[in-house]
Amino acid sequence: MRTKTLPVTTGVGELKFSGFAGQVAWRIDGDVEKLRRGAVRLRGAITTTADIARDAFKAGEGLLALETGERYRLTMLGHTDGSDEVFVELRI
Repeated sequence: MRTKTLPVTTGVGELKFSGFAGQVAWRIDGDVEKLRRGAVRLRGAITTTADIARDAFKAGEGLLALETGERYRLTMLGHTDGSDEVFVELRI
């Protein structure tokens, strides 16, 4: 059985959550062009310092602004203590 391989998009953007605003690296798994308002969501990850990753995960929600000007609401899904990566769900 074959599964569809999702396109992966990466870049740098500005992450905002309670008490923080700054540049981070991001990865989005899936076609960003197909993301529409509503229940549709994509998954991805934010890469930053371990301390900021921990704080972002604890905040639970945030906002990611891409270089292109697109803005996505984030729900923080997972983080391993000491890691510089937070796994997220994105929606418009």
